[in-house]
Amino acid sequence: MSTHAKRERLLLADLLESAGPHAPTLCEGWLTRDLAAHVVVRERRPDAAGGLLLNVLKDRLDKAMAEYAAKPYEELLQLIRTGPPKLSVYSLKQVDEAANAVEFYVHAEDVRRAQPDWTPRQLDPVFSDALWLRLERLARLTGRRSPVGLVLRRPDGRTVVAHKGTPVVTVTGEPGELVLFCFGRQASASVELDGDKEAVGRLTTARLGI
Repeated sequence: MSTHAKRERLLLADLLESAGPHAPTLCEGWLTRDLAAHVVVRERRPDAAGGLLLNVLKDRLDKAMAEYAAKPYEELLQLIRTGPPKLSVYSLKQVDEAANAVEFYVHAEDVRRAQPDWTPRQLDPVFSDALWLRLERLARLTGRRSPVGLVLRRPDGRTVVAHKGTPVVTVTGEPGELVLFCFGRQASASVELDGDKEAVGRLTTARLGI
């Protein structure tokens, strides 16, 4: 059975192909070619991918990104579709699902929602629940830089605290939209925000995400 990560991987590759190499994305400063290079480097250059979190490796990351971005776009897309090398930790199904289901979903929406004619995507309930489970585990990590207390709520009332503090802002939306919000795509997430007006303003411009 196909995993969520595998389906989102193929969808992301298809979206990147349809958009072409020079289309905008929600990732500030990145065109679709840059986003494709990021995905490939993350899976195939662990020595450089650490630069996503560690400043000491940033130069190595930038160099690897530039090298892959210079490759033919079709080659990048094929590398995404093919997936990581067999010796990569990402080749393990459980790791792939845990690390990439959210990653590829967010990046697929980065491509979709940067286009002027994008339309909402209806997620199936099983995938929505899977995103919610991941969000429950990642909420405090993605919300650690929130300038206010942050509570995430599904329409059915289930909640998770992403950041303790006052004043509190409650963000309500479907799991996929909450994931986008918590990964720094606040302006593009379809959610409702309840809280003090100033606190809401601070939250919507905060640098959320891993």
